Amino acid sequence: MTSVVGLDVGNMASKIGLARKRGIDIIANEVSNRATPSLVAFGPRNRSIGESAKTQETSNFRNTVGSLKRLIGRSANDPDVTEIESKFLNAELVDANGTVGSSAICHSAVCRSLGRLRDTAQAELKANVNDVVIAVPGWYTDAQRRAVLDAAEIANLHPLRLINELTATALGYGITKTDLPAPEEKPRYVAFVDIGHSQYQVAIVAFSKGALHVKGFAYDHHFGGRDLDYALLKHFASEFKEKYKIDVLSNKKAIFRLAAAVEKLKKVLSANAQAPLNVESLMNDIDATSSFTREAFEELIAPLLERTIAPLERALAQADISKDDIETVELIGGSTRVPALKSRVQEFFGKPLSFTCNQDEAVARGATLACAGLSPIFKVREFAVTDIVNFSINTVWQPISGDRIPPSRPSSPKPFELELRYPDASKLPGSINPFIARYVVRNVGPDAKGQPSSVKIKAKLNISGLVSLEGAVAYEEVQVEAAPAEGGEEAKPTKKTVKKELSASFMASSLDRPALDDLLAKEGDMHAGDKLVSETEDRKNALEEYVCEYESEILTEIGGHSGGVALLQGEDASKSQYVARLDELNAIGNPIKFRQREAEDRPRAERQLRETISDYMQKHMEAIQSMSSTEILKRKDNLMFDCNSIFNKPPPKPTANPDANKNGNQNGAE
Repeated sequence: MTSVVGLDVGNMASKIGLARKRGIDIIANEVSNRATPSLVAFGPRNRSIGESAKTQETSNFRNTVGSLKRLIGRSANDPDVTEIESKFLNAELVDANGTVGSSAICHSAVCRSLGRLRDTAQAELKANVNDVVIAVPGWYTDAQRRAVLDAAEIANLHPLRLINELTATALGYGITKTDLPAPEEKPRYVAFVDIGHSQYQVAIVAFSKGALHVKGFAYDHHFGGRDLDYALLKHFASEFKEKYKIDVLSNKKAIFRLAAAVEKLKKVLSANAQAPLNVESLMNDIDATSSFTREAFEELIAPLLERTIAPLERALAQADISKDDIETVELIGGSTRVPALKSRVQEFFGKPLSFTCNQDEAVARGATLACAGLSPIFKVREFAVTDIVNFSINTVWQPISGDRIPPSRPSSPKPFELELRYPDASKLPGSINPFIARYVVRNVGPDAKGQPSSVKIKAKLNISGLVSLEGAVAYEEVQVEAAPAEGGEEAKPTKKTVKKELSASFMASSLDRPALDDLLAKEGDMHAGDKLVSETEDRKNALEEYVCEYESEILTEIGGHSGGVALLQGEDASKSQYVARLDELNAIGNPIKFRQREAEDRPRAERQLRETISDYMQKHMEAIQSMSSTEILKRKDNLMFDCNSIFNKPPPKPTANPDANKNGNQNGAE
């Protein structure tokens, strides 16, 4: 393990944390932004990810997919997708193998987004990045968590664990605190409130020295900054329908343009009482203009603001504490900058809000700390983390004909199945399948007496929030003959419990090995194709730059070469063609550029040489004033001897110069 990296995969943008000896850094991407857009765009020849997808989103919005965090692990028929997510998506979604997909299934899009984050980290580290910790929403189910792990594997990443976003935030908050109460004292309760682009989460965390315990968690996964944007969008769509006689909601491109404008408007209103709205060529070549006040905005989103209270109450109820027990309220998430949201949270708790955590980067920093704690190359202060299970899990018995529901250690005369499910599907986000996993226990048979075997199955919930099978064991009581007793007494047999490891298979919602291998191969091919297209564009740009710089000075004097460049400016030219053409032009232009550079640099070099000679001659003449005529003549004879030796020495034989023909006779280039 050579890297310690934490990933905060956001719905709108993602951040990368990197642990170094001096602390944790948030890495900037190729355009020096600390947040990388969570977008994947599909083009005719390649995919664009992150910043490049954002750049071309306006012209390619129908093929640009966002909200990956909301789609992974879901079906296109999920009401959350058809009724909620479809409002915020421009790309058309279809089912691919039962999960959301477009031309490629959602796993591929998510894995490319993760792959771009990996590439950014590798460019910063100058080394391969494999081991990471990925932060996920606390309301993710088993299926969604497994889908994230599958996408990470396709991206050639090895997640050491998944960590809930607010748990990561709490870890980053608490591990640096030196004034936490002792374990035997009353813990310090902190409420973490996260209102992001698409979700609202609340966690009540109890801190004590060297430990944190998540006591309560609640969420509203359909409340975030984008819902405030959508309220503004509907308002201005109605206004422009009356003002300009255009129906914005009937045109996807107009919706996209207006959505971008109202998002900027919301940000301006967070710091100003009034803001203008201008949308060029919104629809039918109409430039739409309007303005809005913060007061009107807060009145517009009043129904949404009412939804901020319920998650706070549920989290406190689960933690079994009151508002008065909360010492600090920490706010994170970009949408907490909206004044109306901050005031609602503050009114509920009745105390000032705290912003000691970085609102945009706290999750990434916490995930990186979690990764450092699992790494052998960093020594991190011991800090125990006890998380919460957000959804209860039931064991469902697949009964053999005639059997009753088994006890905790079932007896079975033959192979059987156990299924793990969420008991109340209505409490799950959307209509996610409540199925978690199925265990099939084999090699079960009657014991030596012909009675059903007693079987014990071990399963656990790991640190990523996933159920895993530890094993299945059959127990059988057998009689063991005792050694002969002394004194001729009859030996009494004893009973002994014998354990037998059983063969058991585990089936969950993860992709099976053949499907993963197939996606790995496809992703490798697509990644190679993306890389080739990128390198081809780089060579094309280098060729165009060369032509633009030297066409008027050099290439117009070389018949046919300047005009020939146009032959390679089509879309179908290959990388090798651009490289060959650039090499050809370099072979012609480099000698000329060399002579031009020499003509410009040589006078300056000669002037510097003459100035140096003159300087030393002046110093020499000053020294001569104190010398006798005999010493001066002796110096003259020595100088003549040295100079004659140099002039009379035959010149060295010329060495073979492979670039002689290319660079020309440099000695005569004056």
